[in-house]
Parts: sequence; structure tokens; C-alpha cells
Amino acid sequence: MPAPPPRIALTTGEPAGVGPDICIRLAQTTHATDIVAIGDPELLMARARILNLPLILKPYTQTERPAQEAGQLRVLSLKTPAPVKTGIPGPANSRYVLDMLDRAVDGCLSGDFDAMVTAPIHKGVINDAGIPFTGHTEYLAARCKSAFPVMLLAAGGLRVALATTHLPLSEVPRALSKEKLTHTLRVLHAGLQKRFGISRPHILVLGLNPHAGEGGHLGREEIEVITPVLDSLRQQDMHLTGPLAADTAFSKQRLAGVDAVLAMYHDQGLPVLKHAGFGHAVNITLGLPIIRTSVDHGTALDLAGTGRAQPTSLEAALRMAIELSRRK
Repeated sequence: MPAPPPRIALTTGEPAGVGPDICIRLAQTTHATDIVAIGDPELLMARARILNLPLILKPYTQTERPAQEAGQLRVLSLKTPAPVKTGIPGPANSRYVLDMLDRAVDGCLSGDFDAMVTAPIHKGVINDAGIPFTGHTEYLAARCKSAFPVMLLAAGGLRVALATTHLPLSEVPRALSKEKLTHTLRVLHAGLQKRFGISRPHILVLGLNPHAGEGGHLGREEIEVITPVLDSLRQQDMHLTGPLAADTAFSKQRLAGVDAVLAMYHDQGLPVLKHAGFGHAVNITLGLPIIRTSVDHGTALDLAGTGRAQPTSLEAALRMAIELSRRK
């Protein structure tokens, strides 16, 4: 008997944004996996009517594991507590957004789901509701009791991980401790081995400062933090190159034979990756006991309900989730 298709939880994202749109667009084609959308069925049907796209919703049951058919979507129903205005997010629905994530995490931890894929959410609106929230990565790590999550984005053959995630730039140097950087590199190394099947990953590590500190003249983080960590981990047989100046690290010659690049902060590495593959890139959270992938874009409120939002990044995130779940 062939193995049943993996079951993937799909959180439909901020209800006023493009999350519902791209989930509906994703459902227009067949997929060799059981997709379970988590969200409000009435919202999905209303958005499908706005987009003029066919959609049949079926209730999620654990006993079945069908491959997803074009124009259909299995739904684990959650209700929005407040009316949804397309393109205008409301704090009253913030708890609903987090409830979707909680249900997906619980299902992954219990084994009901093989992986979870997340549509974009609006951090600011969640904070406006009085709920402290810095991002998917940090929230999922807390729910999974994982101390050191690592954000990894992939587009084509390029993978970029982050030593720090959603922080003001002024706080990045203080966040780059030897302990934190050591844990990040260990999680990245283990994730490349476990999730991607790379036996001895080659990781290129960027410096924090321009020209990687210019020998201490432009900053001492490379000398006092980054280099000592790399030297220590090399003694544990990790294949690490760096710290390198970020302005030349992404050249074709430098990236030859490299499995991942570790950037020191969000906007040091991700602009390069998104320039190379925006709309097709995938966000993967390493360091969790579950598989989680996501899109490479935000809620795009101005595109919600217009029919112009493309599901290409969501499709890439789904393909990645299927690939990783089959390898686990």
C-alpha cells in the first residue's frame, strides 16, 4: 500500500489581509498532500466570492487523509469574533489569529499534522490588541518551549539564516553574545543536517560591522564575539567560514559550495535573498520540534480582495513543508 499523503496545517493569516486570498488561490490546483486550512469558513467563502473563484469547503476529520482536490479545501473551523473588513485589520480579531497558530502547533506536536504552513499576519495589530508579539518565529518557539529558534529563508539554491530576528537595529550588538551566537550556529548546523539531509554543512558567517570590523577600527564585535565562537565551533568539526564583510559575501565566488549564510541581523541578509527570489522564497523555522514554513511576504492589505495577490510563495512554502515532512 502507498504511504498516505502528509497532512499539512495551513493557517490562513490575518483575516483582513491577503492570507485568505492566497489560501483560496492555492486551493485552485491539486496537491499531493492533505491540506487542512485553519480559519473561519464564512470568511473564506466570502473572500472566494469577492475573488470570483470556485471553492468547496469540507470539514476536517482526523480519520481521513485525502489528497487535496482542485477547488476544494478541508477546513478546521475557527470563528472570527468581530466582522472582517477586507484591507482594514482590527485588533478585535487578534486572538483569533493566535488561536489559529495554537491549533496548528498543537496538531503538529500531537502528530495530527506532519507540518504547518503559515500565511502572513500583522504584528502591529496584535500589539494594538494589548498582546505582546514580535513575530511568528518567537511565538512558535515559546509555544513549543524551544529556547533558540533560528529563522532561515530559502530561495533557489540560497539559504540565509539570522542570528537575531525582529529587533531594533540599536539592540542588535547587545543581542550578539557568545552564548547566543553559539546556540544559533548549533541549531542552524543541526537543522541543515536533520531537515535538509546535509551531512557536513558549510556555513558562511557574516560580520556585524562594515568590512567585518576592519580589524577593530569599525567595531570590535568580530574580534570579541564572532571570531572566538567560530574558532571554538571549528574545533567541534563545524565547517564555518567567516566572519566576512557582508557587502562582498554574496558574490558568486564566495557562495560556491556554501549551504547557508548566517547574517547577524534581519536587514543584513534578507534584502539579498528577497532580491534573488521574492515571491518564491520560503521561511523555515529551525530549532522547533515541529516543521514550520511560511511565505516571504507580509499581509499586503492593499491587495486583499483585489485578485492581484499571487500564491507563489505560499506554494513554495507548501512544497518545502511536504519535502521536509517526508524526510523527517
